[in-house]
Amino acid sequence: MAYDEYLADRCRQILKQKHVYYEEKKMMGTLCFMVDEKMCFAITIDKDSESSRMMARIGRDNYDNILQLPHCRPMDLTGRKMKSYIYVDADGMDTDEDLESWIQLCLDFNPLATKSKKKNKK
Repeated sequence: MAYDEYLADRCRQILKQKHVYYEEKKMMGTLCFMVDEKMCFAITIDKDSESSRMMARIGRDNYDNILQLPHCRPMDLTGRKMKSYIYVDADGMDTDEDLESWIQLCLDFNPLATKSKKKNKK
């Protein structure tokens, strides 16, 4: 499994408590939580440390400030940083309050995020 099922259940519970409608998609080795047809955040296992992590979509406006917080770092998939996304390490999501605050950051940015363009099926 490419993600922590216990962490996934914790995320589901927080979204349910916030009355957020979401969809889940398994993609690229992650479990992605979609809100309003946009990626809000995803969870995965860090292959290097073998611990859980979150890919949080937080936007560019607060990016530099949020990177100063403990347990987060820039997200880079191809060797270059993706300026709207960060990784949150497992220690940063240890308590439900910590996890809820990261999810809330993602939810706050979600209305400003753009949807991916749908590919035409041939």
